[in-house]
Amino acid sequence: MCGLIGYWAPNRELSDRLIDHMAEQIIHRGPDSAGSWHDRAAGLALGHRRLAIVDLSDSGHQPMVSASGRYVLSYNGEIYNFQDIRAELDAAGKAPAWSGHSDTEVLLAAVDAWGLDASLARLDGMFAFALWDTTDQSLVLARDRLGEKPLYYGRSGDALIFGSELGAFKPFPGYAPQIDRDALALYLRHNYIPAPYSIYTGIHKLEPGHYIKMTAPDQVDNATICYWNIVETARASAPLTNSAAELEDRLDDLLNRSIKRRMIADVPLGAFLSGGYDSTLTTAVMQSQSARPIKTFTIGFSDEGYNEAHHAKAVADHLGTEHTELYVSPKAAQDVIPKLPDIWSEPFSDSSQIPTFLVSQLARTEVTVSLSGDGGDELFQGYGRYEFAARQWKRLSSVPSMVRKGAAAGILATPEGLMHKAESMLPRRLRNRHLADRLPKLAQIMACPSAMSFYKSLVSHQIDPTSLVLGSQGEPRTAFADADRLAQEFGFAGAMGLIDTVTYLPGDILTKVDRASMAVSLESRIPLLDHRLVEFAMRVPQEFKHRDGQAKWLLRQVLYRYVPRALMDRPKMGFGVPIEHWLRGPLREWAEALLSERRLREEGYFDPAPIRKMWTEHVSGARRWHAQLWDILMFQAWLERHHPELARPSTAEAD
Repeated sequence: MCGLIGYWAPNRELSDRLIDHMAEQIIHRGPDSAGSWHDRAAGLALGHRRLAIVDLSDSGHQPMVSASGRYVLSYNGEIYNFQDIRAELDAAGKAPAWSGHSDTEVLLAAVDAWGLDASLARLDGMFAFALWDTTDQSLVLARDRLGEKPLYYGRSGDALIFGSELGAFKPFPGYAPQIDRDALALYLRHNYIPAPYSIYTGIHKLEPGHYIKMTAPDQVDNATICYWNIVETARASAPLTNSAAELEDRLDDLLNRSIKRRMIADVPLGAFLSGGYDSTLTTAVMQSQSARPIKTFTIGFSDEGYNEAHHAKAVADHLGTEHTELYVSPKAAQDVIPKLPDIWSEPFSDSSQIPTFLVSQLARTEVTVSLSGDGGDELFQGYGRYEFAARQWKRLSSVPSMVRKGAAAGILATPEGLMHKAESMLPRRLRNRHLADRLPKLAQIMACPSAMSFYKSLVSHQIDPTSLVLGSQGEPRTAFADADRLAQEFGFAGAMGLIDTVTYLPGDILTKVDRASMAVSLESRIPLLDHRLVEFAMRVPQEFKHRDGQAKWLLRQVLYRYVPRALMDRPKMGFGVPIEHWLRGPLREWAEALLSERRLREEGYFDPAPIRKMWTEHVSGARRWHAQLWDILMFQAWLERHHPELARPSTAEAD
């Protein structure tokens, strides 16, 4: 796990020290050593920060030149099957004279022997890399299949810049990125900015499973090449016809193989343990493969509505792990907030970013690598919203579209005061204190013309974000544009899982885990995202994913082989913090300053009126707008930190 940075500027005279300075901006991704490499004739430089995990010697130093001298690589991630690839190269007589035992050297040797496409097809791992071909004078940027590792690229004047995080671009001469207001609208919808977009115009995220090849820096807008696509994989794969027991055996075997590969490290290793199904299964399989207790980590909160630490402790006691738990005070959690704009170098507002950082910080006190249980919800239908959406859409779609649209218009036309009055007249048992929040959302989704537009509305923070962003011309196209076709091919449930796997998983979950862990120089590995396991999950029939009223049914059956059912069967709990209450209490003054009407007006990114209305209603307790307000607050905090020349700090006002 490391950080990479580079530029290609043949028409510039730049200091050799520049690339080192750019790499220093991401030292948290690689505190162990640094390196740089220049092709001065081409105007290309590669930089690297190393977090040494495999082959701690100088033999693993990057950027690394291939044995043939043709290729130069700056690389971030881990190739888990590098030993198998190395053995294949040896057996085929295509191996170089090995100088060490790093996966970086093996990756270079594979490209030298088989070329890029054949090498990518062999890789099992998480990675982002820049590969310079000194013969062809071409540059390849590539990203792993699921998007575990980040890679940004784009233009700065006549130069190409690329790297692991946006913050590394700041020292580049003339770098003056412009905020993309359409991408900002996307951010308000999703609480993250999906690839290939970034917060800046002309700076892109390379999409998962893609690479781009350029023979000149002005070819940055070349079409990227997809070498692995989960939708095409699902489309080309026939559903499995095995029995439930056979599917359980296969999943158990795949997970054991995946975890065994991800436990290879020359540094201390452990696991995040929340007590939920996915982290428990990951930990249980790890412990079954270890001769000594593995190290596990969890954080707890005094607020029981957000605390799973006691469940994690019970699991750890059963498995016999060496467990570390830390109960975090509200103040300690809130103290993380000023750090968030630096950890996420573009706006990001999944509030579980706070506990994710805290558990990463805790784990780093004892280990350098930690395994995580992410991915199970997308692959095995674990989110409660899947069942809710399927059930509600079945009911809604039985009502003619014109009737639904009329009812939606009626709800939206009803004054809020009348809603509250009508609710107060109901018997207490039928009252819902969040009715005023939920009826407008219901109205919006009632008018949806299709199942997947219904799902898009359901998972959106803002239904019409362009109305909030001044100067936005509309949201850029995302995978949701093809969502109706996915529902026709894979059914509503299958389409929801697929769309989340290509949008929410890399854009939110994997971004959150990568930035939070790398901020403390911790490598996080995710066994459930082994591509062979993902391809298997795509072939598992829906009836084995949600069965007998249980989400993740097949995954649960495998878990029960390791942990008693009684220890696990409890309601699912999210990994979050009480932002709703904090905004009305200890964070109120901070939020008020960032949401000042004068400030919003002078900065010119948001329409102040609806935002001030949300803020006033939330503070008064009349409505619950914490998720939407957190999106805006994280952008405001990011703007103040990274673009103080654009921000307009002011005192908290009661505007």
